[in-house]
Amino acid sequence: MKRIGLVVPSSNVTVETEIPALLARHPEAFSFHSSRMRMHRVSPEELRAMNAQRERCVDELADAGVDALLYACLVALMAQGPGEHQRVEKAVREQVDAVVLSSAGALVEGLQALGARRIALVTPYLRPLAEQVVAYLEAEGFTVVDWAALEVGDNAEVGCIPGDRVLGAARGLDLSTADALVISACVQMPSLDLVAPAEEEFGLPVLSAATAGAHALLRGLGLDPVLPGAGRLLAGAGRAAPPTIGA
Repeated sequence: MKRIGLVVPSSNVTVETEIPALLARHPEAFSFHSSRMRMHRVSPEELRAMNAQRERCVDELADAGVDALLYACLVALMAQGPGEHQRVEKAVREQVDAVVLSSAGALVEGLQALGARRIALVTPYLRPLAEQVVAYLEAEGFTVVDWAALEVGDNAEVGCIPGDRVLGAARGLDLSTADALVISACVQMPSLDLVAPAEEEFGLPVLSAATAGAHALLRGLGLDPVLPGAGRLLAGAGRAAPPTIGA
């Protein structure tokens, strides 16, 4: 059995539901162990204060002997500027003997594994934070062709956003030149049940922070990144090494 450590905001409840639900579809067995950083409102100030609690959380999960650790708050890293997921993952690797991943890095790698260059996003964030997520992904070499911000600042409320509102936002995007759609650029906004229907409706690869996180965990642990009913990323597209983003 593989032990998965999750570093999550204290008000986050979705990632501890969706990641286990995804990995339950894999033949390997997993257990899940969380450590929490205090955060209620998704604001730059609270995100910085939350990130300052990282070392304690990593120490707690190291005590549990986890095989892999996922820093499960995408915007907490992307809001700090380009390349932040690489810096944080490196720092955490110096602290724990485990595969170290982040939701921010997992989304980047998932899009690369799909060969996507032109992407569209649905985010729950207030517009200034959503703009930072867009800028972060563009700094990684992607072109964000369109995006939506649902303007929900309370993180507990993000976990209650109904699927029809998320799909409605996706339907309002111009997807005519997109290679992929990120239906939820946030591990707290529920989206797992939307990925497969959205792929059928929009006719392009659809992923979320959760499906990208599951893909990264499986690859990081050397396991086959194939899960049924979870979109093209987890249908075998991620077996090969992710391509390098270029001009």
